[in-house]
Amino acid sequence: MSAGLTSARLGRRTLVLTGDVLGGQLVSIAKVEGFPGFPDGVPGYDLCPMLQEQAVACGAEVMMGSVERIHPQDGKWRLTTGAGGILARGIILATGSTLKKLNVPGEERLTGKGVSHCASCDAPLLRNRIVAAVGGGDSAMQEALTLAEFASKVILLHRAGALTGQACYRERVTAHQRIDIRFNTIVDEILGESTVTGVRTRNASTGAGSDLEVAAVFAYVGLQPNTAFLKERMELDAAGRIPTDASMRTGLAGVCAAGNIRCSSPHRAASAAGDGATAAVALDRYLADGVWRT
Repeated sequence: MSAGLTSARLGRRTLVLTGDVLGGQLVSIAKVEGFPGFPDGVPGYDLCPMLQEQAVACGAEVMMGSVERIHPQDGKWRLTTGAGGILARGIILATGSTLKKLNVPGEERLTGKGVSHCASCDAPLLRNRIVAAVGGGDSAMQEALTLAEFASKVILLHRAGALTGQACYRERVTAHQRIDIRFNTIVDEILGESTVTGVRTRNASTGAGSDLEVAAVFAYVGLQPNTAFLKERMELDAAGRIPTDASMRTGLAGVCAAGNIRCSSPHRAASAAGDGATAAVALDRYLADGVWRT
């Protein structure tokens, strides 16, 4: 949306393909913190529609749908989508990432039955229950804090020996009376028949196993960039992210990448918005003079 907003403000005819869900990972975050202009934070489900309204007001067109393939055609780019083909002079890839799965028994079967990735959606349903959050980064700590507003206890399970997210989150999580942090703990299985009843864990150092009784499991163990459709078209790094220069330009003329799908992204909402604006400016200059400066 930031790329679409900037492109439209520059006077370019702009189409924003939103995928299946407007806002991506941000839309489920109860409070996006550190985003300029919102000193008290802002819910992702408010921020994303606000950005859409702003982009549309400046002339951008918004359409739901995902890109399945891109290929060059007559000096332009042909995008294959579920709704048909789109021909564009330039593309800004900002497809975001998908939360990685634990890939343990019970996870797939119990998804939607206690296995969740949206604390702001499901926390009110878990009032006075014990729940587990898995991970040690910003997302895991943010969601643990959201869950702790409703749950009687949040057990934060992390396979490493220390939390890795921002200091402001580490301090709040560590001090919270209803958050119990278990370091060096690996989840081997999610237990339950029709709903989640617990998790089977293993100590990363000793190998000792134990079962914990919980009513839900929220996993935040990293992000997988949504770039699989690009593998045949451009070089990706080992993690599947896109190399760019400082202006978000890729090795393909007329194609920029922005947000956490690019290499070296700091994985912040504010930086992703900056990436989008930078990419739009770079693309505008390319469309004006035909020179792809990499």
